[in-house]
Amino acid sequence: MTGETTPRIDDPDGVAWHLDALTRQAPALQAVWSEVGQVQPRINPKHFAGMAKVICGQQLSVQSAAAIWSRFEALPGALEPQTYLLLSEERVRGAGFSRGKFLSLRAVAEAVVAGELNFSEVDGLPAEQAIARLVALKGVGPWTAEVYLLFCAGHPDIFPAGDLALLKAVHQGLGLDARPTIKEMIGIAQHWSPHRSAAALLFWRYFAALKNRESSLL
Repeated sequence: MTGETTPRIDDPDGVAWHLDALTRQAPALQAVWSEVGQVQPRINPKHFAGMAKVICGQQLSVQSAAAIWSRFEALPGALEPQTYLLLSEERVRGAGFSRGKFLSLRAVAEAVVAGELNFSEVDGLPAEQAIARLVALKGVGPWTAEVYLLFCAGHPDIFPAGDLALLKAVHQGLGLDARPTIKEMIGIAQHWSPHRSAAALLFWRYFAALKNRESSLL
């Protein structure tokens, strides 16, 4: 379980606590933090509703995901596993979900209803164990599991190494010769544990700053 004295990253104080600890542990990140300034948490719904929102956003732009999510969450019963199972594929796909996303979320709902998945329990597990529990579900890959744990559960030690924005930001922010591979990124982020979530938020913020400067890297 995550230590009781270690805050989660679901509020600004928790993010600041972890960034302080992270930059003491990895002083090279202090310059990145100084450049971007305040780093805010990203807070999504918890448990089944949160997983639904993450699945909704897979491989979509922020704008497209937001539009589909607004239609999906308006469906009666869509945000609870028991009542989601009563929705037809036609209704869910009518909101903008693909068939794959409809089935993925159905697998999550079935696991909850069957007592095979307890989000409250999973949310408190160490990072690797929590990810392993979630990716065991059909249609839930590492990125989905990691983003759920970071944004919905406020887990303090998650770094989605397959996220392209993070790979670009770390390449530039650390002055690396080349953009790291996913495997290399996992190794780099391991040195930031147990504060990897704060590092992810920091580098997403840095990526946004790079885009605002219209960096040729991006």
